[in-house]
Amino acid sequence: MTEETPGFEEQPDVPPEAAQTPDDAAKGAGSADKAGPGAPAGDLEQVAIQAQLDQVRTALNERTADLQRLQAEYQNYRRRVERDRVQVKEVAVANLLSELLPVLDDIGRAREHGELVGGFKSVAESLETVAAKLGLQQFGKEGESFDPLVHEALMHSYAPDVTETTCVQILQPGYRIGERTIRPARVAVAEPQPGASPKGPGEGDGTAPDEESGGPEEG
Repeated sequence: MTEETPGFEEQPDVPPEAAQTPDDAAKGAGSADKAGPGAPAGDLEQVAIQAQLDQVRTALNERTADLQRLQAEYQNYRRRVERDRVQVKEVAVANLLSELLPVLDDIGRAREHGELVGGFKSVAESLETVAAKLGLQQFGKEGESFDPLVHEALMHSYAPDVTETTCVQILQPGYRIGERTIRPARVAVAEPQPGASPKGPGEGDGTAPDEESGGPEEG
């Protein structure tokens, strides 16, 4: 009869897979996670990141459009402010020079009468120089055609030597600043004589045009 050794029992056959150590089991589990259930989770995470990027791009585009719109509005505002500033300056200068026009008229009359002499002449010329630097321009000359936009007719007459309404005397010169007329030229105008027509050859010199006449009839 065979005696069995105490402490040793016959173990059943164990398959190789069951004979793995705990470390081998952990490595196998990690490999299974990467190959199996881990792949779909990674795809979902990538989709979520892509969605977040799309949202960030959309928000960035909206903020960029807002910034561009604000910049355009600011540029328009600056242009309006600059235009208004120039207009206010022109109006202020025009109002100031309008108050000086009577003084300039007095200076002009004194010059015509030969009274612009001495210290008064120096002061007058300095004032005219300053007015010119501010953009004041004088206009209105005898012999130019009458323009109701820049001339104001104070006297009217007829003249045989004009072919259209003409300024024959400047009573007060006109003044402008740039394209803005601050006072029209006050003038005396002359118009052609009513019913007058251009003179033809032989008219007004006492001669008459030749008339056809035959010789004396022979009897």
